[in-house]
Amino acid sequence: VTRVVTKLSSKGYTGANTLLATSLCCDELARQLENDLTGIYGNNFNLGGLAGFPFAGNTGFGAMSAHIPDDGYCLIAYGPHVGLAADGTVGKVERSGISLVDTCCGSAFAASNYVKGITDGGAEITTKLQEFTDFQQGAVHELILPHGKRLNEAEDRMVELPYALYDSQDLLMREIVKKGSTGIKRGLALMGGIQINTGPDTLDYFVPLRFDFMDYRGDVTEDMLDTFKEPFDGTLSLK
Repeated sequence: VTRVVTKLSSKGYTGANTLLATSLCCDELARQLENDLTGIYGNNFNLGGLAGFPFAGNTGFGAMSAHIPDDGYCLIAYGPHVGLAADGTVGKVERSGISLVDTCCGSAFAASNYVKGITDGGAEITTKLQEFTDFQQGAVHELILPHGKRLNEAEDRMVELPYALYDSQDLLMREIVKKGSTGIKRGLALMGGIQINTGPDTLDYFVPLRFDFMDYRGDVTEDMLDTFKEPFDGTLSLK
């Protein structure tokens, strides 16, 4: 977070002239990155839902951009999350007050099983329409369906899953920003990646995969991903 704040400060971002927007999973474990950023930029506008997908869509982005301070900036942080248990198991995590080592992300895991049922040929054929009581999860199922072959061929499905989720979310987010680019004021920073959640007594991590700066026209004027690499040789990765 310190590197993000330092980089954005050089472009004119401050706590007073910046609106933070996030598209992260509903899970309470996904709040750490959000909390770190709100400590700098104040309360966030929430664009996300299950698994981190930007379910607020074009309408939500339009409302958010109208809240950017006059002559100000916006930072959007987005992406899925994944658990990492103490024994090194990806897709599981210890939670405070719960003896069960829980699945994380549960929404992503359920969607992965849905896709596997289709690619393996065991899914039940149904004409049932999407239920409004669980429409976000239904959307998560469909949005990672194009990655079915990729997930089946992965050396570790649970390691590959958050990257597949990110690719779908990144595509959606960039399309939403493109359509709403007239609402950008002085500039917008897109910071996408994967949160790695560990147990209650250990640190969480963030795998950065995109950090772009866009001007008021919505054009990317700088790829800032290298901000995360110095002074290291590379960035954190699940793979």
